[in-house]
Amino acid sequence: MSISKSFNIFMTLDKHSIESYFNQNDPAPIYKRQLSHHFEQYIAESVRQAKRYDVVFYKFKFRSDDDKQYAEPLMYSVRRHFTEKKDAHIKQFDRFKKRNWAVLAVSLLIVIVFQCLLPLVINEESRIQSGLSHLIDVFAWVILWHPIDELIFNWNPHLKEICLLNKLATAEYMIIENEKKAEKRSVVNDSLRVVA
Repeated sequence: MSISKSFNIFMTLDKHSIESYFNQNDPAPIYKRQLSHHFEQYIAESVRQAKRYDVVFYKFKFRSDDDKQYAEPLMYSVRRHFTEKKDAHIKQFDRFKKRNWAVLAVSLLIVIVFQCLLPLVINEESRIQSGLSHLIDVFAWVILWHPIDELIFNWNPHLKEICLLNKLATAEYMIIENEKKAEKRSVVNDSLRVVA
């Protein structure tokens, strides 16, 4: 049994940093804006090693209490972005399955037609019949190999990508307190204990 790990995506919340997370040419409000390419790459790189049962967290660091107001609109924008990407990948995966099932069905139909027509066209006592029979067997193997290979082995990357996008779309976020403020609070608490 594998142990799940947590992957943290760290972001700074302030007026200047928040602009770098979004497409500079998008005039929409923050919660509707497109994410910047660099920010999306940073998120993708942060969770590149994530496995199926690993957990993803967004962690925000803020400089002042006023900067906390950016957390909710930023998370709304991030979740909307990755939900749209997940929906697009699900559609792509459905197309992948339909295409390969269709190719497999057509391939099987071609093989069945050749296997049924061969005995009707060629005399069973002919020496050519065994050679053509082997040729059709090889042709059947070649024509069926690709769709079977795709359906058995190549669906997992699609599911992995959909699972990762779902994690990014539904991950929780935490606000990390500024270290200087935390130190000041601990000093104040310590001094209050001494006074008491």
